[in-house]
Amino acid sequence: RKVDIINTWFGETLLVDGKTQATSTDEYIYHEALVHPALLSVNNCKTVFIGGGYELATAREVLKHTSVERVVMVDLDRKLVEICNEHLPEWGSNALQDPRLELISEKDVFTWMVNSQIPVFDAIILDMPDPLEEGSDAKVYTKEFYSHVAKRLSPGGVFVTQAGAAEPVLLMKDPEKVCLGAIIKTLSSTFDCVVPYCANIRSLGWKWGFVVAFNQSGETRAEMSAKQQALEWKQPNEGKIDTLVEKKIKGGKNSLRFYDGESHYGMTYLSKPVRQVLNDDGRLMKINNSAL
Repeated sequence: RKVDIINTWFGETLLVDGKTQATSTDEYIYHEALVHPALLSVNNCKTVFIGGGYELATAREVLKHTSVERVVMVDLDRKLVEICNEHLPEWGSNALQDPRLELISEKDVFTWMVNSQIPVFDAIILDMPDPLEEGSDAKVYTKEFYSHVAKRLSPGGVFVTQAGAAEPVLLMKDPEKVCLGAIIKTLSSTFDCVVPYCANIRSLGWKWGFVVAFNQSGETRAEMSAKQQALEWKQPNEGKIDTLVEKKIKGGKNSLRFYDGESHYGMTYLSKPVRQVLNDDGRLMKINNSAL
């Protein structure tokens, strides 16, 4: 792959094969949005898996959680990881030097997830090109992969994935050219609770989508429906997120530039027409029939 790091209006900009991947102006929005809503929802998050994440910024955010003891990051392109570590050191913030992080480049994410001897993780994060991108590993967005993910989560564990563009006009005008609805549909075939949310990442051109998914435990299933639990994740009690940030993240609110309780509410509220488009999307992605 061709890698360029150039200066643009958005500051230092990472391009892979000519396409913008992240910029110094707003990479922190993307990575905080991807990591913290999921990890803060786990009672005692000790083990985390990252699929992709070559900029090391996802690992940077995960390692801010004081409870985390082990992070396994699988990315086939070790050379790209090394380039980012050398030329964009502030993005990774010395993540590779943290003894809790283990980088694996010998296997792709799908193969590793299927065959690894590590039994379970408290959180699994997918930070990989979406299935519509040329050269992406679309298998990691299929029902088969999500089924393996569900088996790899500890009780109370959570899965989160980036989900591509979530710009309302794009979703409403040409939803089949956007993968967010298909990802939601496919995750919903495996998980009890699936919640989409989005954040403004202007260097990428529009709002960007994320989806969190988790299964109910026997205890929570007895207390509330899956719909109620998803709503509780989406709309936590006032002050809960900010309290968790201070309790679970090293440096508390001062170590985060974007995410807090108010930002959480803003990300999870989607407009009525967007919700309708996503609800109507029936595409189910499988290995032999990607539906995209």
